[in-house]
Amino acid sequence: MIKSTTILEFNRAMMTASALLASPLTRGPSALPRQRQLIQRLKQAILAGQLPAGGKLPSSRTLAEELEISRNTVLIAYEQLTAEGFVIADRQGTRVAPLSAAAGAAKHAAAPPARAPATARRLARIVVTRNAHDGSLPMTPGTPALTQFPINAWRRAQDRALQAAPATALGYGNPVGEPALREAIAQYLRVSRGVRCDASRIVITEGAQGALALCVQLLTNPGDIAWLEEPGYRGAKSAFHGGDLDVVALRVDADGMVIPDSAWRDRPPRLIQTTPSHQYPTGAVLSLTRRLDLIERARQAGAWIIEDDYDSEFRHQGEPIAAMQGLVADAPVLYVGTFSKTMFPALRLGFLVLPEAIAAQAMPSVIEMLRGGHRLEQLTMAAFIENGQFSRHLGRMRRLYRERQAALRDALAAHLGIDHEVLGGHSGLHLTVRLPPAYPDRDIVQQARRVGMNPSALSAFAMSPRPQDNGLVIGYGNTGAERFPTLVRRIREIALGLKRVRSGP
Repeated sequence: MIKSTTILEFNRAMMTASALLASPLTRGPSALPRQRQLIQRLKQAILAGQLPAGGKLPSSRTLAEELEISRNTVLIAYEQLTAEGFVIADRQGTRVAPLSAAAGAAKHAAAPPARAPATARRLARIVVTRNAHDGSLPMTPGTPALTQFPINAWRRAQDRALQAAPATALGYGNPVGEPALREAIAQYLRVSRGVRCDASRIVITEGAQGALALCVQLLTNPGDIAWLEEPGYRGAKSAFHGGDLDVVALRVDADGMVIPDSAWRDRPPRLIQTTPSHQYPTGAVLSLTRRLDLIERARQAGAWIIEDDYDSEFRHQGEPIAAMQGLVADAPVLYVGTFSKTMFPALRLGFLVLPEAIAAQAMPSVIEMLRGGHRLEQLTMAAFIENGQFSRHLGRMRRLYRERQAALRDALAAHLGIDHEVLGGHSGLHLTVRLPPAYPDRDIVQQARRVGMNPSALSAFAMSPRPQDNGLVIGYGNTGAERFPTLVRRIREIALGLKRVRSGP
């Protein structure tokens, strides 16, 4: 009885297969090649269980006649299916190969669906705070003046780098970066930022985010405690949560991160992320007293500090504030920088300066973990720095951003028309505006994007938002000074409209 049932099922399957294969292949200018159509049709039939394991396929001559195609087309299709493991060819002909139970899924369609594989638990800790948006919209924080970038000078530097580079430059290269760029960065940082470093301690990364992720890989184990600023950089939160760290958010005030003694006692960190020269997003500068105290307490606790120096080149009053890393010798500080703000985001070049205490030990592991790449971009960037174009570009951008920030401040004072507080100093590419809770920042941002503006909600940068975190982070890097009066008036209209809706008639 079992044998008869098996034969019956086999015959039914072969009848289904015969009907499937007997239907004509699609023809016409827009149709796929017949060989590919046949391969796809046979694969689908095998995976769906319509062609059962062990079933013998028609001979190439028979199938070619049924489908009115050349025999070579069938032979090539069978050869491809054999190479991919769908069929077995031997002296007895071409038979369907034994597959896993998945191939018979159609036969057991009534069975309950299998549970989908779960993602890592750490993903649940990563809070989604931003939506896909057009970064070219005015008021986008962190976007430089891309229309003012000296593209012709960059193209010339790129051409020179291509001409000078040997054919080997098309390979992977050194995993920690091109020696020419590492040397150029080291010299630049020593002079302009007061960073204590040499080229041997610099690692080129995929932007600042790549540097943050590398810090987590090198210095922490899952469950370690990490501190970051509140409100603070969302990329740091993602990097820390992605490393399964226990994240502690510490509030910031006008002098930067506030660290109570109880935090050192009760939740001592392994890693501390800070933006001391221009806190993101509030714009505060970490005071000298707090910098020195942080370095000393971190040293005592065996903790490491990540100094994210993302836009310190653009200080609009006085000289740039020197890096915390260079304040004292052998500071437990990993210095992170990026060219996304000074050059353009698509370049995706960042860098990490390892402390001397761990550089020799860490470099072999870094070389093993990373792979080289972006060599031509790195060589072009090195040439751009060495020939003075980078310094000239920074000078032009400082003047431009100084003008745009002043225009935004004037527009806020003249046209916002609601109670507000402008946070931070005269630096960077954005201003943060604190608003009363009656004007909900996330709703303002949502409506602003609908009418072609792209500020960010201050509360979105906090893990546990408080009433004082209600506000707007307004970028001026990519927005002409003449546009701010109109844009600010539009924000005022949106904010007042939302307040009326919330307060009711």
